[in-house]
Amino acid sequence: MEGSFNVSMGGAIDDSSKFDDDGRPKRTGTVLTTSAHIITAVIGSGVLSLAWATAQLGWIAGPVALIAFSAITWFTSLLLADCYRAPNGSRSYTYMDAVRAHLGGRKVQLCGLAQYSNLFGVTIGYAITTSISMVAIKRSNCFHRKGHGADCHESNNPFIIIFGIMQILLCQIPNFHKLSFLSIIAAVMSFAYSFIGLGLSIAKIAKDGVSANTSLTGTSVGKDVSGTDKMWNTFSALGDIAFAYAFSTDTLKSHPPENKSMKKAALVGISVSTIFYTLCGLLGYAAFGNKAPGNFLTGFGFYEPFWLVDFANVCIVVHLVGAYQVFCQPLFGFVEGWSKQKWPQSKFITKEYMINLSPLGLFNFNFYRLVWRTSYVVFTTILAMLFPFFNDFVGLLGAASFWPLTVYFPIQMYIAQAKIPKNSFTWIWLNILSFVCLIISLLAAAGSVQGLIKSLREFKPFQSRS
Repeated sequence: MEGSFNVSMGGAIDDSSKFDDDGRPKRTGTVLTTSAHIITAVIGSGVLSLAWATAQLGWIAGPVALIAFSAITWFTSLLLADCYRAPNGSRSYTYMDAVRAHLGGRKVQLCGLAQYSNLFGVTIGYAITTSISMVAIKRSNCFHRKGHGADCHESNNPFIIIFGIMQILLCQIPNFHKLSFLSIIAAVMSFAYSFIGLGLSIAKIAKDGVSANTSLTGTSVGKDVSGTDKMWNTFSALGDIAFAYAFSTDTLKSHPPENKSMKKAALVGISVSTIFYTLCGLLGYAAFGNKAPGNFLTGFGFYEPFWLVDFANVCIVVHLVGAYQVFCQPLFGFVEGWSKQKWPQSKFITKEYMINLSPLGLFNFNFYRLVWRTSYVVFTTILAMLFPFFNDFVGLLGAASFWPLTVYFPIQMYIAQAKIPKNSFTWIWLNILSFVCLIISLLAAAGSVQGLIKSLREFKPFQSRS
């Protein structure tokens, strides 16, 4: 789980009703709002690859994998909910706080490494995905004018650069991720393009029927892929599904107890998301069969209505432009906070300048923030240009984050919190579950890395064409 126990900020200092019993600003979430937050967080860019993932697995293993990852995510979210309170009764306001309270030591550092590595990888993935959608808009209009067989190839690189320039400007806004309208925009955009993709799949099935090119085991060895490619693609598909189920735990009121509310919210949120994902994966596979594109809104399984495909891709772009900031801001905050502690006397790092940007109002400017954040965006933009491979990169992100953040730490924290005796039945089967998920993550990572290596053999850096 890449997220954290977030805190809703706000309230007058002199109003005690605005604060919890630990002096922190009172959390405002309810089961309803938290369920909505989970659904919104889960239903995102991960949905774009589910038709392809299902095509690699087939009618049996595909639904089983979707439901299995959902069940594991739900179960470990229950364990994580029970670890919201530290042993001394204090609340854990971030994921790392919970790990620090229950496990401590080097595991806190490992958790931080896993979280920040995941955030770093996701920002690269979002740059890739956004540029692919930008290219798809241009290609969609080209196909509409010249016909579906026309040569409408475009380089991703100019669009990755445009995305990078936008992020350089946006990342100078301090605490961009706390702007409330971002969640609303993200929710609307993610639901819009997800439902459009689902609707287009249903329309294609209604028009042409279920694709004849489907099977119980997915892509056929010898006909669609080689035996080796089938194996690696299957592993990579597991990574894509794992990436799709990442989500954050929202703020909650203190009554009823937070863990009970979290468990109810997780059940509702993950159940709704699972139904939606299963529909997207299975209907996408039914529409395209074993030839399902890696990204079903940019792989041109759908050509018409071109304006609707364009609109869906615009929604992806708008969603991910803001989502990039949501994921990179914690990284920015960590590095900037550490730097201020390390060099407190440096005016380059600590001094804030107030700039009047009328009519926008006052703007906080800091030279270190300008240099560091701009360098980060430039670096991730270059990496996105070097590795512009959607499916394999998404699979690698899912594989890298699923076991440590979704499985290992929740299980280990629960064992410590519940004081489960070592070598007891519960201790054994929880560790077996963790081990099995580790193996799955390693296989998924191997499949994704192999896919990246294969793609790089035929790829010329900075000359990518879609």
